Amino acid sequence: MDERIVGQNIRALRESRGLSLTLAAAKAGMSKGTLSKIETARISPPISTLLAVANALGVHLSRFFIEPGERPPWVLTRKGEAPRMSPRGPECGYAYRALALNMPDKDVEPFLLTVRPTDRPVVFQHGGQEFIYMLSGTRPSPMAAHAMDVALTLHADHELNASTFAARVAAATLTDIHSAAVAGIATLKGPLHGGANAEVMKMLIEIGKDAPGERIDSYVKGKFARKEKISGFGHRVYRTEDPRATHLRQFSKQLGQQAGNLRWFAMSERIEALVKDEKKLYPNVDFYSASMYYTMGIAIDLYTPIFAVSRISGWTAHVLEQLANNRLIRPRADYTGPAYPQTWRPVDQR
Repeated sequence: MDERIVGQNIRALRESRGLSLTLAAAKAGMSKGTLSKIETARISPPISTLLAVANALGVHLSRFFIEPGERPPWVLTRKGEAPRMSPRGPECGYAYRALALNMPDKDVEPFLLTVRPTDRPVVFQHGGQEFIYMLSGTRPSPMAAHAMDVALTLHADHELNASTFAARVAAATLTDIHSAAVAGIATLKGPLHGGANAEVMKMLIEIGKDAPGERIDSYVKGKFARKEKISGFGHRVYRTEDPRATHLRQFSKQLGQQAGNLRWFAMSERIEALVKDEKKLYPNVDFYSASMYYTMGIAIDLYTPIFAVSRISGWTAHVLEQLANNRLIRPRADYTGPAYPQTWRPVDQR
């Protein structure tokens, strides 16, 4: 850790807050002399001390100090590349700068995240724009921002799906709302639920970006022959096209046109036609969200977390509804085993 950089930024934060050294030290529960030594890099403060200073200044320590081994995606870069700026929005009005530490790693280095004041906070018109900016460090196009807004809205709630049901079952036991949300997240993680769009993109990449039509057809028909599931198709409720897929198909095409790369969209369209013709199945919300997110530069591993970011609103609403008129959810089970009575055999005879 470079104490000089940390000290300079703590001082900049304190002054921007209009706090005197005496007042800031008192708020942090330390002496004026200790805070002065931190700001002038005459001591190497432990994390607990930095946390106290951060709290006194009204910022989260994790926003400007990262322990070795912690690697938030917005501060990672390859060795030899310049650190990326990653403003965090209007909530604190500060831009964040990543500085490389000398850490042993083959490809990626952890960073010390330090803070410097900006002239004015970064202002966003809506959530999709800020969300993409926080992921990439660059301002998204209006179309990309709108596409993210629509995607987050479409994923917010969808009746009594698997993760929502899991959250309600957990809530019905009168556990806390955080645990109910965790039940939803654990269920959403499954590839037959929220993980499906990641599987779709992995399939497209496996086929190959520049694969000819014959290769695409052969791949899909091979799955048919092996009776393997093709992710992103079919729905337990819809027997026609998932209406959410209609919007995401449009954004996948428009974003591909904007990026000058319609290949992923074209592959998806061809696969859709094959599956419709052979299996009479329609795309669901996951199928076109895969190529849409990928064209926006979003990492595949973030697809399901983005789903959760949106669906947390739906889970919360369902949990509150469950608690408002609660009964323990306890389905009955029909026994279908051997007829009663059964013959008991000793263990050594089984």
